[in-house]
Amino acid sequence: MLSRVANNIYWLGRYLERAENYARFIDVNFNLMQDLPMDLKEQWQPLIAATGDLQLYQQSYKDFDKNQVLFFLTFDQNNPNSMFSAISRARENARIIRENLSKETWEKSNQLYLMMQEGEAKKVWKKADPRPFYEKIKNQILLIYGIADSSVARVEGWYFRQLGQFVERADKTSRILDVKYHILLPSGSDVGSPLDFLHWMALLKSVTGFNTYRRIYGNINPLNVVEFLVLNKYFPRSIYFCLKEAEVCLHHISGNLGGGFKNPAEKAIGELRSQLEFAEVGEIIDYGLHEYLDNIQIKLNKLSDLIDSTYFRLQDNFISQNQNQ
Repeated sequence: MLSRVANNIYWLGRYLERAENYARFIDVNFNLMQDLPMDLKEQWQPLIAATGDLQLYQQSYKDFDKNQVLFFLTFDQNNPNSMFSAISRARENARIIRENLSKETWEKSNQLYLMMQEGEAKKVWKKADPRPFYEKIKNQILLIYGIADSSVARVEGWYFRQLGQFVERADKTSRILDVKYHILLPSGSDVGSPLDFLHWMALLKSVTGFNTYRRIYGNINPLNVVEFLVLNKYFPRSIYFCLKEAEVCLHHISGNLGGGFKNPAEKAIGELRSQLEFAEVGEIIDYGLHEYLDNIQIKLNKLSDLIDSTYFRLQDNFISQNQNQ
């Protein structure tokens, strides 16, 4: 497969996953707003801080008004990580490699872009409850995933899209968990309170993991939630699960099905996956949850660079498109 085609497929997977996860990020706060006491100030700054775009936000906005935050995360085209930017780039990648996609995948990707345009025209970020819009976007992306799962041959292109999806999902799960840290940071006295319980419950619901968590662990317990989202071997959005699946994709792409590693990207993901495979939640808490998640994000960024240098920069004499990470 040409490296430019692989690059487009890989970033198609990443951008779709990024947009879906931003919709989930926003859902965290809206779920919280339904249950928090009326006198508690809405907290939108943690949402920006957890995405890693706080400095960019502060260049254009002076405060953290709900409408401004929603616009920045959803429609602001000056934000390269906004949902609109991600979906626009996903559609452009799909257009470039249209012959490598099924007709249905292209049509639904184009429809997703039109949904975003419609949402912008209707100024949904100003609505009292814009959650139906974000739910619609999430469902459309899940529909695209479902079409791919049932119609795409498991060859190189499939594994590159899956690789992008799981690398992006691992990063965003770490960040959405970090939202909890940022929310509690100003008021550590809330730890263990009913308010703390509401935060953890909203967090689980935002990753569609509340019912699964309850079946496995029962009552809400912070240590169990961290274990569930970071180390669980079976939940599709845990960081460990995502890394394990991404490693499988890399091995299929390189043909290295016998174990070990053939290139720097396989070595990096193998080391990170092993670190999580043998970790215990108590060790994570002792290390510091925020610091542990930050370390994972740094390693995921390094992994992304290694994937780019291994597969997209040096082959076929094509210049890779400059994708934003």
